[in-house]
Amino acid sequence: MEHLRNPDGVAPSTAHSPPASQFELPLAKAQTTRVVQAAQAWRIRTRLGKILLFAASLYLFVLSIALMKDGARGIAPLLQNLLNVSTGANALGFGWLFAYTIMSGSPVAAAALTFFDAGALDQLSAFTMITGSRLGASFIVLLIGFIYVLRGRDRATSLGMGLLSLVVTATTHVPGLVLGALLLQWHVVDGVQLESGMLVRSVVEHVVDPVAGIATSLLPNWAVFVVGLGVIWFSFNLFDRCLPQMTVKESQLGWMSRLVYRPWVMFLLGAGITLISMSVSLSLSILVPLSARGFVRRENVIPYIMGANITTFVDTLLAAVLLDNPAAFTIVLVEMLTVALVSVLILATMYRRYERGTLKFVGWVTVSNRNLALFMLSIFVVPVVLMLM
Repeated sequence: MEHLRNPDGVAPSTAHSPPASQFELPLAKAQTTRVVQAAQAWRIRTRLGKILLFAASLYLFVLSIALMKDGARGIAPLLQNLLNVSTGANALGFGWLFAYTIMSGSPVAAAALTFFDAGALDQLSAFTMITGSRLGASFIVLLIGFIYVLRGRDRATSLGMGLLSLVVTATTHVPGLVLGALLLQWHVVDGVQLESGMLVRSVVEHVVDPVAGIATSLLPNWAVFVVGLGVIWFSFNLFDRCLPQMTVKESQLGWMSRLVYRPWVMFLLGAGITLISMSVSLSLSILVPLSARGFVRRENVIPYIMGANITTFVDTLLAAVLLDNPAAFTIVLVEMLTVALVSVLILATMYRRYERGTLKFVGWVTVSNRNLALFMLSIFVVPVVLMLM
């Protein structure tokens, strides 16, 4: 074997072979590159998927308004005769219960506008029905709190957000209801309008109306309205899936803790998140897990709920524009202005007293099963009584 060794006594295969680490390093880099490229490709596909979902949800939303507008004429006799929705109080209770039934407020608000456009509701009744839809939508947050209670979470913490949502919504919308009725009667903002534009009308005429026409030709009017209601409900679900997952990391708690104690910051945050998501149910529902984990306290989210209750009307405002009915646009605009005015006045003049009173009432509701049962009974009895008035 001597001829296989070099003069230094080292086998040739050993003397000229590079260390194993020289092979492992390029291999590791190649594997890392493949992982990064796969992650980038997945993110691109995810973004593309969300863009397509957004486009689909927007198209379905516009289609649903067209369907509901065409079908509302078939619902008008049912609304006026069988359900006896002929006054503002009736419409308030109807919108409230309607939102309970479909577990969403925005489709009910859009339905109120189509009923008004078809002549089934007058301007005041459409306005009160939209207010009722917002009261009913707040129940969704309370329902999520009940789910957390069933999973073993603390009752006061889990139900607190839902109760706050209901109380804050009621205490801002009911005064706004009175103020809004006066503004509608005095025609203060009738001159403020937003035109849909030639481009929007052209898209609706060429892309949406043919599909709506097929449904109208095949189905009776009442069925067209029901289909439109289902389509708008589905469009909102699709839109929720387009939104990024909202998570809170421990590293973010430092700056969050400084913001949550500033009412005006939380007010703008609630308005901004709801404006982006166009869903008050989504923007308020994220408060339940955050509260259950101790990230936010109930007293910090009252301004957040106020802000969310204003910008949640953006999708309803878009529906009014698509209806191309100036009076419908005025209804939604008055709704936004009055709720915003009441909320700003509370924040600017009496927020601390309002906060103490609201938290005291929520504490009373959650202190015993009897109080909670009385409250739950009242939020179902009140809309029924309004319907029967």
